[in-house]
Amino acid sequence: MTRLAIGLVALSLLAFAPTTASAQSLSPTLQKIKDAGTITIGHRDSSVPFSYLDNNQKPIGFSLELCDLVVTKVKAKLNKPDLKVAYQAVNSSNRIPLVKNGTVDIECGSTANTIARQQEVAYSVIFYAPQFKWLALKSSNLKTTDDLKGKAVVVTQGTNTAQFVAKLNAEKHLGMKILQGKDHAESILLVETGRASAFMEDDILLAGLKANAPSPDNFVFLGDAYPSDPYGIMMAKGDTEFKKLVDDALVEAMKSGLYDKLYTKWFQSPIPPKNINLNFPQSAELKALIKNPSDKAIGQ
Repeated sequence: MTRLAIGLVALSLLAFAPTTASAQSLSPTLQKIKDAGTITIGHRDSSVPFSYLDNNQKPIGFSLELCDLVVTKVKAKLNKPDLKVAYQAVNSSNRIPLVKNGTVDIECGSTANTIARQQEVAYSVIFYAPQFKWLALKSSNLKTTDDLKGKAVVVTQGTNTAQFVAKLNAEKHLGMKILQGKDHAESILLVETGRASAFMEDDILLAGLKANAPSPDNFVFLGDAYPSDPYGIMMAKGDTEFKKLVDDALVEAMKSGLYDKLYTKWFQSPIPPKNINLNFPQSAELKALIKNPSDKAIGQ
């Protein structure tokens, strides 16, 4: 083989090398997104103000805006500014299976990061820290958890709240009948119609449901509050490169002040569909997590 021929072969190999290296460097999730030309976002229908539907049935909310930042990162990483975004509705029962089987690339809702769930999926750094509370009708005159002895209460199926209420019921010997709504909207409806005395869920989710109820003033929070598990963006387990990309998008927003602006927009300003202001400022715990981001669950 002549020197010229050898040189041409070498140049041809170099020409193909970047493409091959680039393909090999992509993580499984990023490669899947690139091949599909689409990133699929899991969203909730009624988790106000995190992830819910507006009057046009379009997914909106605080979590969706955070995930928009992730999408921007993915587009830049893949050099695909025209990357399509698809939305897949999920609920408390199917959100983990849909992430695990790849139907959903990132779940942008109000999903708690727990040690048990970490065996199945991965989480971003925490973007919200809630508390468990009870919501009841004002006319019921209920004040505390002890007032619920022997009564029917409701939780939403598939949530960490359901497990907590079952444990609370057993430990305090309350004898409550625990009903399960298919989603948060059905759970609050059971209270509104008198079929359940109280609904336990994360405080901010209850505040959103209360604010958007036909008669918000009919509902009150009971006095007790219990520590709840923090929220993160959920994604497939084991893809460290993709998780870093998601984490970087959130941490950059927290450090730049963009997170605070988005929080004010969704928690302390009028929001769709009724332009109601939840008036829900950041807690001291959340402020600490924004200052020092972490993906640790309670107990880790």
